[in-house]
Amino acid sequence: MGFKVEVGLVHSGAEQNSGSYQLVIAGGGPAALSAAIYAARYGIEHVVLESWKPGGQAALTAEIENYPGFSSIAGSDLTNAMKKQAIEAGAVFRMETVESATEVNGKILVKTDSAEYMGDYLIIATGAAPATLGVPGESKYYGRGVSFCATCDAPFFRNKRAIVVGGGDSAVKEALHLTHVVSQLGLVHRRNKLRAEPYLAKKLVEHEKVTTYWNSHLTEVIGDEQGVTGVILDTPEGRKHIDTDGVFLYVGTVPATEPFASLVELDREKAVVTRNIVGTSNPRVFAAGDVTNNGFRQVVTAVSEGARASAAVFDLLENEE
Repeated sequence: MGFKVEVGLVHSGAEQNSGSYQLVIAGGGPAALSAAIYAARYGIEHVVLESWKPGGQAALTAEIENYPGFSSIAGSDLTNAMKKQAIEAGAVFRMETVESATEVNGKILVKTDSAEYMGDYLIIATGAAPATLGVPGESKYYGRGVSFCATCDAPFFRNKRAIVVGGGDSAVKEALHLTHVVSQLGLVHRRNKLRAEPYLAKKLVEHEKVTTYWNSHLTEVIGDEQGVTGVILDTPEGRKHIDTDGVFLYVGTVPATEPFASLVELDREKAVVTRNIVGTSNPRVFAAGDVTNNGFRQVVTAVSEGARASAAVFDLLENEE
């Protein structure tokens, strides 16, 4: 087929140059890293455009206990190993943020914050960003007690009080991480049962530092010049004021699809609508990982979808030949 592989490199902004590739991979999380590994191994001429956060949301997870082969591993260790493997296979990474993607003359034009790339095919693997509640005080105290990443900010709350809002896997894993640091931990969930893996949920709920607030909603974050001092909860017993030093929010995610809105079909939640797992409404565009509407958002499925996407591109390139 005459595919060309560029030696795996990580370029800084000053070194970026526009170019034409058989495949452009947008994203830096497990789906993108897996796609990069397979693209390199297939000999597809490609470039990976990763933003400021290599490894995606997985890299910010303190402990992953359900990835095959590891009883427990830090998210950053897992994604660092993936990226190392990708580079060793010949993957090419550029530290750039995708700002738009459009179809031009049967190819995909991807514009970033510093360059332009033309690709025969595109894999969207940009993941999802944390959702917000939109309650009073949330944005005001962001970075001063309000956080979306316990792995990043837990050290600031050593021997202090914290509250986690959410009931999924991310909320529970991050809450468990916090139990090693904080003096007290409140868990606020809008239902009477956690949606997380039963093993992890039981481990958290039974922890001696944890107080649960079932069927409750956080309605306001309160603070002063120093930062967060408490929250207001809407509970079955009525309105409650809870003293706390930190609020960690895990109330869902928002797919990072804005640059691709005119290129592929999105659902009501702004996720990429997929066909046959990784296909999209555009035959030259594939999608993998949390950016899709595939539902089961786990590192293991993101990795699988990334591999499928690169394999699909390889098959199409072979047919073109």
